[in-house]
Amino acid sequence: MDSNCFIRPAIEADSDALFDICLKTANGGEDASALYSDPHLPGYIWSVPYLKFARDFAFVLVQGDRPVGYVVGVPDTGGFDKDLEVNWWPFVRREIAGLTPSRARDADVIERIQNPRSGTTWLQDDYPAHLHINILPGLQAGGWGRRMISTELEALRNHGVAAVHLGVDPNNERARGFYRHLGFAELERDGSVAFAMRIDEVSG
Repeated sequence: MDSNCFIRPAIEADSDALFDICLKTANGGEDASALYSDPHLPGYIWSVPYLKFARDFAFVLVQGDRPVGYVVGVPDTGGFDKDLEVNWWPFVRREIAGLTPSRARDADVIERIQNPRSGTTWLQDDYPAHLHINILPGLQAGGWGRRMISTELEALRNHGVAAVHLGVDPNNERARGFYRHLGFAELERDGSVAFAMRIDEVSG
């Protein structure tokens, strides 16, 4: 574990770093820069709105003075989606209004921006909270992922959250093994893979 790293609450000034980390990990944990014509596209969905609208549950992993990872979450996925529909997606849609899909993942992300869903819809009733975590390649095996998940779960638990879920790229076997090891239950439906955990029944 790199002793130069530490976890701290995210701040507004981390916005650019969250965009960058999201892009550099959006291809199954690897760099997705070649897959998007606008480098902000993945971060519009999977990182920055959490910093903007759920900052109490946003944390960054810092190496030296540079963020190299983040974990973000929300206690109420449905409420978060309603907030974003009013306060986030109109801005994002204006930002991408002139974008013509030209890279491999553009169309998928644009569709998600037009028809947003922040969590895994078929799990929201039983597991209303959700989270996302990404760490830059090179630091993903250093033990910090476990610490970051623990930090996020503690924040959610202290807010009264009883259960949490997260989605995973079905092809990311490394991530799937990581969440299994942490005690998350693996669930599949219609080709999508998610992990879920009750956090009112676990410690630490």
